[in-house]
Amino acid sequence: MSSFDLAPGVPVVLYLHTPREKLWGILLSLEPAGIVIRGVDLSVFDDWVRQEQRGEEEGVGVSTLFYPMARVERMERDETAGPLESLTDRFERQVGRSVLEVLGLK
Repeated sequence: MSSFDLAPGVPVVLYLHTPREKLWGILLSLEPAGIVIRGVDLSVFDDWVRQEQRGEEEGVGVSTLFYPMARVERMERDETAGPLESLTDRFERQVGRSVLEVLGLK
């Protein structure tokens, strides 16, 4: 895998405009028409992690959504860089389960 392989199954952070949104999720599809991810809005990511830690009923739910390429500002791999832990690694450390397992992708 190259250092910037954006294949399905890779955790990503997606930045959108009009309206401005930031999302975290697992990349399901990357096509000229747009991007499909399964994830949550970055503003509720920590709430989702706490919910999964406590094993609560779904309050903050994950969604599988398509975003047209015209709205995409940028997409980054969610990966640990030095002392900065990725959101995926933080989730797995705090929850004790694989993100792919929790999202029903494994």
